[in-house]
Amino acid sequence: MKENAIPEIKLLDEEQQSFIHNNSLQILSRTGVKVESVVARDLFAKAIGTGQDSERVFIPADLVEWAIQSAPSNLTLFDRNGKEAFRLGADYTGNTVFGIGVTNTHYQDYTTDRVLPFTREHMKTSSRLGDALSEFDVVSTVGIPSDVTPEVADLYGTLDMYANTSKTLVILIMDDGSISSVFDLISHLNTNPYDNSSFITYVNPVTPLILNDGTVQKMIHSIELGYPVAFSNYSMYGATTPAPAVGTLSLMNAELLAGLVLSQLIREGAPMILGSLPASFDMTTMTSPFTPQTFLLNLACAEMMDHYGLPHCGTSGSGAGWGADLPAADMLWMNHLTSCLGKVGLAPFVGSNFESLAFSPAMAIHSNQIIRQVREFTRGIGLENFSESFSEIMKAGPGGNFLTSEQTLKEMESFKKPDNIWQGMTVEKWENEGTPKASERLKKYVRALMNSLEPPDDCDRIMDKGEKMIRKMIGKKS
Repeated sequence: MKENAIPEIKLLDEEQQSFIHNNSLQILSRTGVKVESVVARDLFAKAIGTGQDSERVFIPADLVEWAIQSAPSNLTLFDRNGKEAFRLGADYTGNTVFGIGVTNTHYQDYTTDRVLPFTREHMKTSSRLGDALSEFDVVSTVGIPSDVTPEVADLYGTLDMYANTSKTLVILIMDDGSISSVFDLISHLNTNPYDNSSFITYVNPVTPLILNDGTVQKMIHSIELGYPVAFSNYSMYGATTPAPAVGTLSLMNAELLAGLVLSQLIREGAPMILGSLPASFDMTTMTSPFTPQTFLLNLACAEMMDHYGLPHCGTSGSGAGWGADLPAADMLWMNHLTSCLGKVGLAPFVGSNFESLAFSPAMAIHSNQIIRQVREFTRGIGLENFSESFSEIMKAGPGGNFLTSEQTLKEMESFKKPDNIWQGMTVEKWENEGTPKASERLKKYVRALMNSLEPPDDCDRIMDKGEKMIRKMIGKKS
């Protein structure tokens, strides 16, 4: 008998996984993929044995199977100090990794709830927050700083993140022309022996079925330098993908396989993380909310990557709230719990509101507590050492109690959580304290934590080094 009873979700059986896979192969071989990059079309042409006269590329099944076998099944990621941070892949399913971010244009003030343009200072404090929160292993590009020109926003954003956290970074490069400069900056700043495995480059194709030139450029640069690439598609079912889940899942899976093939054509054995950000499309509000179906699609995508033996990247459930509020909590709980019960690998984008427009420190802090509770839940029930419990039962007898038993006293240690935002209180205490609202308690907690954040010891040195290099880059361009 297993010593622990572990809760889990299983959505697709083997026959259903094969069905989705075969649907995707049909899409790739009969509908094809639009490839906007001349370089990528040439790679496909050489592999398939056809010319590249058309942007439409039809990918045969045998090339897909080759790519699945060529890509690494597992990845080990490090922090910028060279310490192992986490692992992703076929051998590590059921161990979801979370990160804060991503590319928000605004920042929601944690004291007033006002939504402000995102700045470099917000990038610095948000990165320090991600560094301080225990349940996050990744800091993703938190926002797009508005107080620098678009031409250098990627450079300053990368520097501000790198200097203010030692955790693994997921980098989203907004300006296609900044790719080589960002990687030059990273190389200049990075001195640890695992520098190629402390960053993940995040790219998106254009759904449906377009490998756009900018995405291909980012993939080529990253793969040539040895950086892992997260290739993730975003869908709105009923708009960019079919309304039925089977159509959306098959189409999105086909896009991921197309990206995988391209990555292996660029360099066989290139490390890839594949996944989807499924959303819906509400024509009445012109928004793209999460729904129960989107979370099912997230789980199904994770199971497909597990079927292929490939690392997975999924959605984070952020974007529904207007603050750290009930709509946000609904989505966060559903996403984090199902992700950890399923096979979701990396969930890198926690902490956004207003359809991922505004980064909210309060949201990230609330989510940190949710993730901790979810992880405690998914550890399951231990079934070992019943003999010790039986001795306690015999000792207490009928009508007795277990208030002073050694097991109870040991278990009570788990209730001592000083970082729990909402400590329990009686109705009398609640009334005596003026009937405080839970949201007020959260704001108080957030304010105290944000005011206590400190930069890493080497922050000033890294900032100075990076600022000097960026100024040189700007001078060369001018």
